[in-house]
Amino acid sequence: MQPLVRSRRDFLLSSAAAGVAASLPASRPATTRRLSPNQRLKIGVVGCGGKGLSDMQACAVAHDIVALCDVDMGKAKQARTEQPKATFYEDWRDLLDLEKLDALVVSTPDHLHAGPALAAMARGWHVFVQKPLSHTVYEARMLRDAARKTKVITSMGNQGTCLDGFRTATECVRAGLIGAVKEVHVWTDRPIWPQGIGRPTHVDPIPASFRWDLWLGPAAWRPYAIQKKDKDGKPTGDFKGYAPFQWRAWWDFGTGALGDMACHVANLPFFALELDAPTSVEAVASDRNDETAPKRSTITFQFPARGARGPITLKWYDGGDLPPATLLPGVKLRSGGFMLVGDKAILYSPTDYGEMFDLYDFDGKALKYETPPPTLPRSPGVHEEWLQGILAGKQPMANFEYAAPFTEAMLLGNLALRTGDRIEWNAAAMRTNSDKANELLTKAYRRGFELTKV
Repeated sequence: MQPLVRSRRDFLLSSAAAGVAASLPASRPATTRRLSPNQRLKIGVVGCGGKGLSDMQACAVAHDIVALCDVDMGKAKQARTEQPKATFYEDWRDLLDLEKLDALVVSTPDHLHAGPALAAMARGWHVFVQKPLSHTVYEARMLRDAARKTKVITSMGNQGTCLDGFRTATECVRAGLIGAVKEVHVWTDRPIWPQGIGRPTHVDPIPASFRWDLWLGPAAWRPYAIQKKDKDGKPTGDFKGYAPFQWRAWWDFGTGALGDMACHVANLPFFALELDAPTSVEAVASDRNDETAPKRSTITFQFPARGARGPITLKWYDGGDLPPATLLPGVKLRSGGFMLVGDKAILYSPTDYGEMFDLYDFDGKALKYETPPPTLPRSPGVHEEWLQGILAGKQPMANFEYAAPFTEAMLLGNLALRTGDRIEWNAAAMRTNSDKANELLTKAYRRGFELTKV
């Protein structure tokens, strides 16, 4: 197993609570190496525990993992064991400074996506970023613009895009099998972590194997805390800690149920109907506060007409809420899925990705239909499509030109949740009608974690 690489930042970041941190070096000019079709790529992985482990394993089938990075030594153990020749880093900025790679995988919490991805693109590296693509609307726009400028091969990790069923369903919609769509319903059983709670007031010691300062990254400093226990050692209270999973609830680190799941469940409707920027977003939520996303919410997005397609209303439900049962009488809806309501029929998928679906009439009766001839290429898989695209110079279907506007649109829902305002969106000016929402389009970055300008 490769030794841990430490740097001058270890000293500097130990003073992060007092506002002292290292600054990133100026970005290098983007230069992408010429690759042969059979070449083994040199790949780095930032966030190699959890989902990052499976991302690493998929890339390692035909390519070389030469650098790993994680702030949690325990979570990183399996990746380091499987890739003993890879140099290991705690700080992604050191990896970016010291390695010469072809591609970088970013599988961190949401608030840490944009930093390494932008820095990698500035170096001409191809990037794969887990969903949601970004933590803020501004970051999504920056990532799209950087991808356009550098022309590197990009992909967001919403694997449903690459499933045959997803592409078949898209072909059915675009072939007119359900007619003109004016209404979409999307729902999830998330959150499956505590939301609608306030910040804990207690402080716990930071484990020696965990770099809390680097986990916070660009977020404002706060004390480390885990779930409290009663006198018998049993967990108590709603707060269950921040890492490694519950961070999704916290606005400083995650994007709530919407950010976590919309890039899966709303993906097929957004892709099949060729949606783009919404004109307005409204939200109804319970337990709204400034620290965490609400326990449940309903969000309504209005999308304008585009080409031959008319305007579309997309309604999102989380926290266990479902669309009206009258939409599909007699059909028991699963806890997560989506419906596209056309003027001829309804396409209903009971899955997050849309790989399984049926068409129904308005009385809830399943319809027989013939799938149209394929118009979309089939995929070898989300990682393979990106890796093969790097060697062939071809963008995968989940590239940032698609993924960034999709993420941007969904994250506008969080602005409506956080402000309570009806958000009217001017995508060209990148402004809303709400001063509070405009402040939340971006965020403050702790010194040393500012975004790289590409």
